[in-house]
Amino acid sequence: MQGVRVFVQHNRGACIINTCRMFSTTHHRAADQRSYKLVVVGGGTGGCSTAARFCHQLGKGKVAVIEPSETHYYQPLWTLVGGGIKTFKETVRSMKDVLPKECDWIKAKVTNFDPDNNTVVTSDGQKIKYDFMVVSMGMQLNFDQIPGALEALKNDPQVVSNYAPWTVEKTFPAIRNTRDGNAIFTFPNTPIKCAGAPQKIMYLAEEHFRKNGVRDKVTVLYNTALGVIFGVKKYAERLMKVVEKRHIKVNYRRNLIEVKSNKKEAVFENLDTGEKETFTYSMLHLTPPMSAPDELRQCKKLVNEAGYLEVNNDTLQSTRYPNIFSIGDCNSAPTSKTAAAVASQGGVVMKNLGALMNGKPMLKRYDGYTSCPLITSRGRCILAEFDYNGNPLETFPIDQGKERWSMYHLKADVLPFMYWNAMLTGHWNGPGFFRKAIRLGLSDGSIKKS
Repeated sequence: MQGVRVFVQHNRGACIINTCRMFSTTHHRAADQRSYKLVVVGGGTGGCSTAARFCHQLGKGKVAVIEPSETHYYQPLWTLVGGGIKTFKETVRSMKDVLPKECDWIKAKVTNFDPDNNTVVTSDGQKIKYDFMVVSMGMQLNFDQIPGALEALKNDPQVVSNYAPWTVEKTFPAIRNTRDGNAIFTFPNTPIKCAGAPQKIMYLAEEHFRKNGVRDKVTVLYNTALGVIFGVKKYAERLMKVVEKRHIKVNYRRNLIEVKSNKKEAVFENLDTGEKETFTYSMLHLTPPMSAPDELRQCKKLVNEAGYLEVNNDTLQSTRYPNIFSIGDCNSAPTSKTAAAVASQGGVVMKNLGALMNGKPMLKRYDGYTSCPLITSRGRCILAEFDYNGNPLETFPIDQGKERWSMYHLKADVLPFMYWNAMLTGHWNGPGFFRKAIRLGLSDGSIKKS
């Protein structure tokens, strides 16, 4: 889990002690070697749902999940935690309660991949062999790549991030304590999970400033390394109307490169000119640079030049090792990295890997579907859904580019219930079937365009 990795960077000594203690109580030994029909690397959204799907098919003892964390987080709800709407406790479950009982849970992390020999090595020295493997390791948060960021997150109550479990609860107090000056929200110069999250918390903060009578004293800035506010034209146009109406200043092609918390300064690089710009802040919500986990990036036989596990975009099968598949943020599929994408990818892998196991052709294709519920205020949300090509792929026969209460309720209440009770148990493969059923055969073109 990403949150665990960040904690290692933030408090490495404590984590080493706890890790040693955890492994000292387990019955595994370094000389152990196990073999499984399927090994799932990662116990996040993709890992849990994949294990559930294949435990049903293969039975007890045939599937292993390799995951060191004792805790599972529903991270899509952290925007609402940071906005003071939901509690952190609502996003947390014990890992043992979300993994299927039929799988073997190996409480370690993979430190080495050996795809030529169908083997992985874990942090406690085990060698685990597999017939098939699904890699779903998520993304690594690289706060340490921004000088001063970790120190600021630790010591400055006005520097926050919704992306890590140890800092998300700081966000709403920082919003409440902001009464003047610059409130800055950042987007880094790397791919990130949930690309809409950096601006969703901005909209909630701006609304809070306005309702509490300090908006005229607070300048709200969105400093993004991108050249657009959102990657899909339809939703970008709607979001631009939101920022213009609410007098939010967007600075494009600005990448955060340093935080000087002792001076309350954030330093950005203008990616077009190379010049450095320094902004003072009263509040800073930073989104860290992200990457695939180091352990995966080190296996050059599996990954592309950017360090992501290279897969066929249609089947999600490794382009180099046919018995390996990947789901979610750590693979190279060129779609936005969200839980919705994981759900659809999981259904594709279930069909294709199941077919491969049984010697049948892989017929299921992934169209790049992903979704980003763009919360713009308490009670309003734009539900962005789109495919590989950035074309809207909307489920409901309405204009989802409009801010709606119904879409907010879906994000805040319906999707969390579905996550815990349907997605993690392997029973939710995305809304494709429901999209066709709800539209009664209507094509996307029959819906009024923006």
